[in-house]
Amino acid sequence: MSDDPGSGNPRGLHFITELANTLRDDPGASAADLQDLLKRHGGPPFRLTDADARELRQAATHLIRILAIHDEDEAAEAINTLLDRYPARPRLVRLPGRPWSLHTQAPPTAGLTHWLLSTSALALGLWLSERGSCAWGRCSAPGCDHYFIDTGRRTPQRFCTPRCATRVRVAAHRAQRANG
Repeated sequence: MSDDPGSGNPRGLHFITELANTLRDDPGASAADLQDLLKRHGGPPFRLTDADARELRQAATHLIRILAIHDEDEAAEAINTLLDRYPARPRLVRLPGRPWSLHTQAPPTAGLTHWLLSTSALALGLWLSERGSCAWGRCSAPGCDHYFIDTGRRTPQRFCTPRCATRVRVAAHRAQRANG
């Protein structure tokens, strides 16, 4: 996948959060919706059936659980459990017009679940080891529970988008002005 979750780069990790957010917003997301999501992120050429979509939705629950973890030891344990259950062979891959990146190769008999969980576990594990903490989270804005990948370097990210951050700042400013 061009932005393979297994490449350990934030673009690939954004696939994981978009999948989690899609399923949080629509737990019964259709095969067509999930196929579009895979396509947007350069996913493997799976042709999703309704059964595949059910399998993908179920597999994503493991990833959503990890995205909700804030403790790096607990996250590492959950990631290692997935890597044990869904092993993959890391491989360096150079896609057209891109630098070398680390991707995973699931066994030839592996299906969609194996691909998703092995590549995602490797990506989250690489990100955790690179950042030294759970550099992901759930938006702190009231009424928003979307997940995000924290790509900042200074202070921990609290919001999924600048829009949510601005909404919270504006509300705080208005409340402060109203109170005096």
